[in-house]
Amino acid sequence: MKWRKRNRWLHRKLGYMFFGMAIIYGVSGIALNHHITRHWNPSHIERSETLVGIEPADRSEAGKEYINEIVTIAGEKENYKSYYFPTDQSLMIYLKDGHIIVDLETGESSITTLKNRKFFREINFLHYNKPKQLWTYFSDLFAFSLVIMAISGLIMNRGKKGIKGSGIILVIIGITIPLIFLIIYL
Repeated sequence: MKWRKRNRWLHRKLGYMFFGMAIIYGVSGIALNHHITRHWNPSHIERSETLVGIEPADRSEAGKEYINEIVTIAGEKENYKSYYFPTDQSLMIYLKDGHIIVDLETGESSITTLKNRKFFREINFLHYNKPKQLWTYFSDLFAFSLVIMAISGLIMNRGKKGIKGSGIILVIIGITIPLIFLIIYL
């Protein structure tokens, strides 16, 4: 039958065309799932370490010279942006890619730096639809194509290898699993 050939052709061409999109959404989806559970941040690598050699100070003494001394000890003088006092006993120094927190009473300090995580940052950018505009239409086309590929995949094979054979069991399992999770969690 001609319609089966056309169905196979459409399924194959959409599969080739959207291969990259499937990889992007699949890998970033896994990364975002684990980000939600707080295992890791897929977009950034965050490192914290204690700074040594910071002297205690009163808030009134914690001016430009004091802050300059701290960013010099931290080796972040060129990355300094601004500062503020969240409380009378603490100082927050903002850096280009991170921050320094100082306990003014004890001098205890820590520096936290952020670095972009290669590959994951870029695919998450696309997954979250940050580009907007034309990307929205392209990702909508991808989503619509997934629906077409799912339907065309159901009717691709005939008989025992198709939907009338063992395929129906897999379809039922594939529909039932999300429904079970909805029942449990809603």
